[in-house]
Amino acid sequence: MTRSAVLSFLFFILLPGCSSRAVVTPAPYALQGQWVVEANGQVMLDPQTSGLSHWRGYLLTIADGSADISQQRRWLRLLPGSAAVEAQKWVFDMQPAVETSCFREYLTTEPDYEAIVVDPDDDRVFYLVTEDASRTTPLSGECAERFGDTGSTDYPTLLVRLQVDESRQKVSLTHVRPLYFAPQLAIGDFPNDGIEGLAMGPDRTLYLGLEKDAHGNARILSVPMDPQFWQSSDFIAVQDPGFVLPSFNGGRHPINGLEHFAYQGREYLLAVARNDDELWLVDIQKRQTVQRINLQFMTPPHPEQGCISAQMMDNASLEGVAVVDGRVWLINDPWKVNYLKNVQCEGNRARFERMAPLLFNMPLDPAWFQGTSL
Repeated sequence: MTRSAVLSFLFFILLPGCSSRAVVTPAPYALQGQWVVEANGQVMLDPQTSGLSHWRGYLLTIADGSADISQQRRWLRLLPGSAAVEAQKWVFDMQPAVETSCFREYLTTEPDYEAIVVDPDDDRVFYLVTEDASRTTPLSGECAERFGDTGSTDYPTLLVRLQVDESRQKVSLTHVRPLYFAPQLAIGDFPNDGIEGLAMGPDRTLYLGLEKDAHGNARILSVPMDPQFWQSSDFIAVQDPGFVLPSFNGGRHPINGLEHFAYQGREYLLAVARNDDELWLVDIQKRQTVQRINLQFMTPPHPEQGCISAQMMDNASLEGVAVVDGRVWLINDPWKVNYLKNVQCEGNRARFERMAPLLFNMPLDPAWFQGTSL
């Protein structure tokens, strides 16, 4: 299918039904991606990229717990123009507050990191969140007594603080705290459908994007991060800021990435709705209905390998979003059971078999910010 035919086809796609509290863009935006490559030019081997954040000219992402063993616990710095990964692999270590915590074993062996966000007040500091801990040894003894009741999964969801030392090319895990979900939040017990997005607001509110709650709905929750936040190692009580997100009659519609940004003096969250190939624009002040921005993804052409034109993807599975200087950057986390459905040109098969991600970008559209007032 030629690119012009693709765009014509996209214009006539029928959009799914949505909640009365959301507005859907009239036609999908067609985005052609760049393959994420190592410094040697080879596409990445199964990094299972999660989260996206802007830092000193780079885009940051993190490999999650299902990545190839060579990629796990790898902090990835991408050059936006080329989608190339910085060659230097920085060393991870643990500071005493983490080394002596109840969560040392999990964070040492197979942590499932699912987002990354830069502290707006100190760009040497980053925050990660963990998700699936079903493969790790359960907490026992005093740790189980102290952290056994999470209000959700058996093993706690963890918020982790990182600090970088550029001169030593080192990333240190300095602090860790578990999240507590009060029963009235009805989060449910879904070890691999938990928090997958982080975004830091200007008032030091950390927003958390939840894949699904006990009712199967995506949620945006929050945690206030005051100056004393990391002086404690106790549970963090998660709050519900009351955002009204799109609702559906059935199916799975998780949030898998989150970003905060300001536009013309107003504060917004941009959420990745992975299964729907959509972005959800959320007005933090709740003065505008949620905008559902419909997307369609394509691989770049590779004429030298027989892929003459861009190829429409069957399944992209976005898992990170960042807004930088008026542009939206998106990265996917290849869904292993579905990724080979994207093979339309045999010249791309090896890339999909390596579970190589793609980086996409598009400008912010002023039309998104003209939604119906609440």
